[in-house]
Amino acid sequence: MAALQASSLSVSSSSSSSSSGCSSKRTITASIQIPKPSKLSLADHPSAAITKKLVEQLRTRNGYALAEPLQMDVARKDRVLEPRRSPPSSAETTTKLYAILEAVEDRVELHDNIGEQRDNWNKLLLNSVNMMTLTATTTAAMAAAAPAPSLTACSALLFTATTGMSLVMSKIQPSQLAEEQRNASRLFKQLRSEIKSMLALQSPTETDVKETMEKVLALDRAYPLALLGKMIEKFPAKFEPAVWWRRVSGNHRHSRGRKTFTNTEQNGWSEELEVEMRAIVQVLKSKDRKDYLRLGNLALKLNKMLAVSGPLLTAIAAASSAFGGSTATTVAAIAGATAAIANSFEHGGQVGMVVEMYRNCAGFFELMEETIEATLQERDYSKRENGEMFEMKVAMKLGRSLSQLRDLARKSTASCIQGTEVDEFGSKLF
Repeated sequence: MAALQASSLSVSSSSSSSSSGCSSKRTITASIQIPKPSKLSLADHPSAAITKKLVEQLRTRNGYALAEPLQMDVARKDRVLEPRRSPPSSAETTTKLYAILEAVEDRVELHDNIGEQRDNWNKLLLNSVNMMTLTATTTAAMAAAAPAPSLTACSALLFTATTGMSLVMSKIQPSQLAEEQRNASRLFKQLRSEIKSMLALQSPTETDVKETMEKVLALDRAYPLALLGKMIEKFPAKFEPAVWWRRVSGNHRHSRGRKTFTNTEQNGWSEELEVEMRAIVQVLKSKDRKDYLRLGNLALKLNKMLAVSGPLLTAIAAASSAFGGSTATTVAAIAGATAAIANSFEHGGQVGMVVEMYRNCAGFFELMEETIEATLQERDYSKRENGEMFEMKVAMKLGRSLSQLRDLARKSTASCIQGTEVDEFGSKLF
């Protein structure tokens, strides 16, 4: 680029006239000055210095200046464009959580398959026992009408086999086993959803991995698959709620991840909300859990009675058939018919399944109580789950809207002040 400058332009003209002639003279002088190019050597300056030098010349050339200096920091540009890498520990933690997720998926499939198998056991064994009992009863009745050694032997043999099968069914309670596997499958699916949400919404930590593993092991202990040795006691001395969660102190029982923070210092919590949650806990303790413990005790006593009466009646029928005679075979026929009724009511009515259902429901309310109490015991609001989110979850678990939940809390508070009892249960689901 060259700048053309005219430094001087002079024109001289002289004319003289005389009487004898004329002469003219004209002189034109032009001067052009071109600025010398700057001496730039790539060898003398690094690339950043050369760029800066050119920018400065552009700013001062021809009397104008750029509004802002152009800068190019090559080193900074390289740093910005460098890809950011996740810390190795975070990647390892995520891999561990995916491995636990695979194990949970396998548990879900396993409990589904075994639950279906044990439900088939209940149907097949019940049909077999009833058919054998009714056949033996019919044979005993025929032997009473027309005595015959063959009929007596057949009825005695059938009653004896029925007694053994009834004892096995009463011991393992196939309908209760199937309900246990259904509950375990549902809880493992719930845990699977929690893990997927954790992977999608936050960066898992080693603490999350440890707590998730403890939850899996707690479910394994609560719902074992083995029939011998580790099977849940079907006829305990005292009816107790099911426990499938880690029992830890209140300082550590708070939701990790999926926290929704607000701009307030108390993370969505207020004194009114804490009072409301305490009132809900009081209703769950005094109404829901208490009622399911009462119903569970009644169902357990009924199941014990039926579990004893079925095999006992078939044993009496087998002994009566073995003695022979008209009176004995008549007693055998009556005992056999009564045993068929007892077995049908126990296993066909799935009384064991009802016991497990009540046990699981009582455990559900106990878990809710522990969760709410542990959350309220946490004094650091930043470690709590957001108050509005927590209230919504409690309402959904109880099958209520937020307004219905607050109405229930007001009734509970009023009942405590007046010394009366709340006229409704906390849960509207079951």
